[in-house]
Amino acid sequence: MSADLDWWRTAVVYEVYPRSLRDADGDGVGDLEGVRQALPYLHSLGVDALWFTPWYVSPFADGGYDVADYRAIDPRLGSLADAERLIADARDHGIRTIVDIVPNHVSSAHRWFREALAAEPGSDARARFWFRAGSGPDGGEPPTHWRNNFAGPTWTRTTDREGLPGEWYLHLFDPAQPDLDWRHPDVGKEHEEILRFWFDRGVAGVRVDSAAHIMKDPSLPEDDGSHAPGAHPNLDRDEVHPVYRRWREIADGYDEPRVLVGEVWLPDAERFSRYLDREMHTAFNFDLMTRGWDAAGFRDSIDTMRVAHARVGAPCTWVLSNHDVTRPVTRYGRADTSFAFERKAWGVPTDLALGTRRARAAALLTAALPGSLYLYQGDELGLPEVEDLPRDALEDPMYLRSGGENPGRDGCRVPIPWAGEDPPFGFSHAGVRPWLPQPPAWRELSIERQSRDPDSMLSLYRRALAVRRSSADLRTGGFSWVELSSGVCAFRRGSLVSITVFDGEPVPLPSAWEIVLSSDPRIPAGCGDAAARPRPIPTDTTVWVRDPAGSIPAVPETNNMRARNGATSLRG
Repeated sequence: MSADLDWWRTAVVYEVYPRSLRDADGDGVGDLEGVRQALPYLHSLGVDALWFTPWYVSPFADGGYDVADYRAIDPRLGSLADAERLIADARDHGIRTIVDIVPNHVSSAHRWFREALAAEPGSDARARFWFRAGSGPDGGEPPTHWRNNFAGPTWTRTTDREGLPGEWYLHLFDPAQPDLDWRHPDVGKEHEEILRFWFDRGVAGVRVDSAAHIMKDPSLPEDDGSHAPGAHPNLDRDEVHPVYRRWREIADGYDEPRVLVGEVWLPDAERFSRYLDREMHTAFNFDLMTRGWDAAGFRDSIDTMRVAHARVGAPCTWVLSNHDVTRPVTRYGRADTSFAFERKAWGVPTDLALGTRRARAAALLTAALPGSLYLYQGDELGLPEVEDLPRDALEDPMYLRSGGENPGRDGCRVPIPWAGEDPPFGFSHAGVRPWLPQPPAWRELSIERQSRDPDSMLSLYRRALAVRRSSADLRTGGFSWVELSSGVCAFRRGSLVSITVFDGEPVPLPSAWEIVLSSDPRIPAGCGDAAARPRPIPTDTTVWVRDPAGSIPAVPETNNMRARNGATSLRG
């Protein structure tokens, strides 16, 4: 394990959804022992850290993001001893561990919330949450009509001891996830102790879920869109920042400083960057992930986020998907290749062959960008979204709370295939039915089968991450755009140039240039022949080339933060 304290600036982090990586005990649900057994595979893939979605005690009303006890592992996944062993064994493989913290809310099964329901209105137990009387003459209307992040109302009414309607409580997500009131001193104290609990057990950092949501306006105004920046009723309020600056002090207080990674969904890049100013070390760049397959859009997103991060000296964090988002292979094969939760729908056609080509190209493009890279389990296999799961198998509250209109997120959480010809494809013991069914066609996408295929998605990821790890250009090299044509996104990192052709005519690649790696297996790596004819880079393809002589023109640094429409031909 490297002693580099800035490892997180360039790390490749693999997101583990524990229920779906590997099942060691044969109950159909992935577990921590299964992850521990997968460490050799993860090491061979070339990742630097694992980020675990919540593994704590939970009713799993929202995939574990409804935490009932942060100091214990859910028994379906293992035990605290299993977690400690996994953290230590991963470290022995050169892999650090990042765990999830959900500060906005807890589970309705949490001890605090059960105490609050049993207490009287106005009690200290209820003051840890947002309990309020209803509006209207009989209190029958919710206190506000704020938007719920899933669907449906944001307030649920309680019943008092006499069985009569009582106060309402706030939940910006599911009713099983009551929001905490961060003005209560117990809330901040408890979360600081949770951080230390896991830092002391060797985790390298925490990912902070819904980081911008924790503070609310106590006057509970309606969200009419007229609020000033930092004064939204329940999102990105200025009061959040002292909380995370205190967390940063705790993280930096360890001999090997721990890392804070923020989940910050904000459209304003300047507001986003504030979470990186002496607060989070990094924050997910969701802007690129939600963009459509378009050269100008990708370039604009890369520029926007580089500027936002440079303002506070933080590295960018690049990500193509996660446990909430339609998988790239499916998303990039659609007519609308962008992503938005509100646009998820049933029956949207996709071209998986096209989506796979684009996902391969996107994988190389993002792996060449400066900063850290996050990879969601199964994307290295090119797994598509599973869009025909039986309705009675769906668990996601996005599906349940929308009355079935929204397909939800279960389709990207299906257990991954390891080996064999039939389900569960090595995910669990033979004949065991996984908690979400796997498509029979996934036999073609198993780790075993792809490991034997030098042209597979898995082989591409392994080579890309190996080059990224070994290349000084990709670890520490600068960044400058290369102007080719309007349908191309190309940039230089030292002597390495990444070229992605999104659309338009194929781009001729002079034969003398050394090809380091290509997303198209028809374009082999190696040095070319200067006397040969130029080779075309087809659309939906990324190629990494070595250009130590600097023959590929770069944009001057003064113009380097904005895409321009000019083009420079590679010909001649």
